[in-house]
Amino acid sequence: MDKLLVHGGSKLKGCINISGSKNASLPILAATLLTEQTCIIRHVPDVSDTNYMLQILTALGAEVERSSGTVRITAANIIHDAPYELVRKMRASICVMGPLLARLGKASVSLPGGCVIGDRPVDLHLKGLQAIGAHINMDSGNMHMTCNGGLKGAEVDLRGKHGPTVLGTDNLMMAAALTPGTTVIESAACEPEVVDLADFLNKMGAKISGAGTSRIVIEGVEKLNGVQHTVIPDRIEAGTFMVAAAMAGEGVTLNRVQRDHMEAISDKLEESGHSVEFNDAGTSVTVKPAENPIGGKITTAPYPGFPTDMQAQFTALYAITPGISVVEDTIFPQRFMHCAEMTRMGTNINVDNGTAVIEGNRELSAAPVMASDLRASAALVLAALCSKGTTEINRLYHIDRGYEHIDEKLLQLGAQVERVAN
Repeated sequence: MDKLLVHGGSKLKGCINISGSKNASLPILAATLLTEQTCIIRHVPDVSDTNYMLQILTALGAEVERSSGTVRITAANIIHDAPYELVRKMRASICVMGPLLARLGKASVSLPGGCVIGDRPVDLHLKGLQAIGAHINMDSGNMHMTCNGGLKGAEVDLRGKHGPTVLGTDNLMMAAALTPGTTVIESAACEPEVVDLADFLNKMGAKISGAGTSRIVIEGVEKLNGVQHTVIPDRIEAGTFMVAAAMAGEGVTLNRVQRDHMEAISDKLEESGHSVEFNDAGTSVTVKPAENPIGGKITTAPYPGFPTDMQAQFTALYAITPGISVVEDTIFPQRFMHCAEMTRMGTNINVDNGTAVIEGNRELSAAPVMASDLRASAALVLAALCSKGTTEINRLYHIDRGYEHIDEKLLQLGAQVERVAN
């Protein structure tokens, strides 16, 4: 089990390329199950979550080849039963449920695992699939689905307690692509990753309109074809390095970004006084720290609001920023496990009922800390860059779930980090 040693005090400068989106790659990889023909996906990040998804596709019978970020998948002969030992490792594995049901008429998928950041139920996934005709039997932690009467288009509202469901929207959209009739998803998730999946499905021959809005309409087709597709840039990786540049940079440029996906993050950095400049094409951004930064207030919200996947990183930024800052997470109110670890490094953060109040301008000092989930581990790395001494970050497998070679990219920018085996 690896750990990361971060020697604080180095100034980041230079440029790096942002990887393809993990959260877009996972449902797109699952969607290859909808066709017998070969699909080629480019810019698939080399992270453990995508590795698990490819293992699941292989276990289902797909032929998978991977080379330098390009994945070639042929799912000509597949089975309906996704193995528990793989599904339990990653929550997004539930994405195979919709494609298997639509393609084979049945699916058996274990209740998924993944990082623990609060209640993330699958009830909205089941609600969507039941609306188009799925029959679901829960048995010993497994979801067995059939559609004896066939699937049929329907209208379904997927709004949940904390807003729309991204993976639930993905699952229903994939299943509905091969479902006779018209399916309408109300309260659909609007995230760019949902749009990327819809673009991929439409290339395959699906008839999907409205992706990126709260109402998606899918007209079912009989067959989908193999295609080639390039995954969108990872806006959360880009946001994380933008925060790193604001905290410990001297001018950092990120290439392979998409400006319209970054507005909520860019706005909050600029509100604190940091410089954020995109090139004319919106594919490259340079971030420089403010001379006199100020704190801020963040409330997470579904896209296009501020992403919950970035609140931990901004908590780290505000910890070294003068003044009082407030971070409220309305999506996952329990997602503040990084704060206790950051307190060991000298931060002053009080968390109560889904809100963190941060007294900034603290001098941070190195300490051994433990990652608890993907984005919390990124926040610890950011805090460590600004800490005096060497910080030891354990349970590095959390960060490897969603950041492609983060240690190598930090080294490229001049940070002093080293990955070591326990």
